[in-house]
This record gives sequence, structure tokens and C-alpha cells, in this order.
Amino acid sequence: MFSVSAYISGTGAAVAPLFYGAVIGVYFLPGVVAQALLRRGGVALITAVITGLVSVPFQPIGFMAVMAAGSIGALQEVPFLIALYRYWRAWLFYVTATIAGVAFGLGVFFAQGAETAQPWAQALHIGLFAVSPVVFTGIGRAVAKALERTGAGRGLQGPVVRSRRERGTGTLPMTAA
Repeated sequence: MFSVSAYISGTGAAVAPLFYGAVIGVYFLPGVVAQALLRRGGVALITAVITGLVSVPFQPIGFMAVMAAGSIGALQEVPFLIALYRYWRAWLFYVTATIAGVAFGLGVFFAQGAETAQPWAQALHIGLFAVSPVVFTGIGRAVAKALERTGAGRGLQGPVVRSRRERGTGTLPMTAA
């Protein structure tokens, strides 16, 4: 999927750079599926890098695919890291997708020189980078939910909300009376 997306987005970036953000959400899919299914720290980054490595021979950008996928995987990890990997609620996935999409979009915005475009074009450019990851996050969460129903990830999954007490052995310390 990365390779097909790379050819589409590469052609799109050359022909109509304004719409490049519409397909960028594909790069968010592996990390979202891993995070939503396993609810563990680092899985988005690891999954994104592995996906990038697997796609290298089929990518027009070669090894840069690993860098692009890895940077998106890292962006996906940040909000969960801030929450100390204790909260895996749906809203956090969508906030993460929006923030990561806008951050990635701003980088591409300046790399493409879009700051010289008309204001409506600038808004559309950033808007597509914000919306596309959210759409693909929804798709990724649906895939993860379907995988969870099959039993995939059983025994590896963390809880949706983990309190500090659950970290240890599960027993409370004894206190003197």
C-alpha cells in the first residue's frame, strides 16, 4: 500500500502539489493498527519503520520511505508518550492524527514553497493534511477492532486505561496500624 501511495502521491505532488495531503493518511495506517490493537508504547514507530523497510525496493524514493514512515510513526507516539502510555481511548488517536498530520503538513508546506500560494490554497493544503490522517485513523481503528475480534493480539494487549497501581505486582503495600 505504501508503494502504490508513493507513486500516486509523487505524481500528485509533481502535477498538483496542493492535493498531496489527500493520500498522506496511508502512512498513518500501520502505526494506528498496531497501537489500537496492542496498546503498547513504541509499536507505532516500530511498525512504521518495518513497513518502510519492506516497501523500500518498491518505492520511487527508495530508503527515504523509511525516513518518512519513521517520522510519522514517531509523531504518532508523542501524545501517547505524554500520557505515559496509560490512555488508549479513541479520542486520543484522532487528536494524535490531527496533530501529526498538521505537523507533517507544515513541513511539506514549507518544503514545497506553498507559503507563496493563495490563502485558500494554503488552507486547503493544510486541511488535507489534517483530514486525511483522521480518515485513515478511523480505517486503522476499524481494522484493529476486526483483528481483535479474531483473537489477534490476545495476551499482548494492554488495557485501554492503565492506572499506576497496575504497573507493579498488583498488590498494595502493607501499612502499619
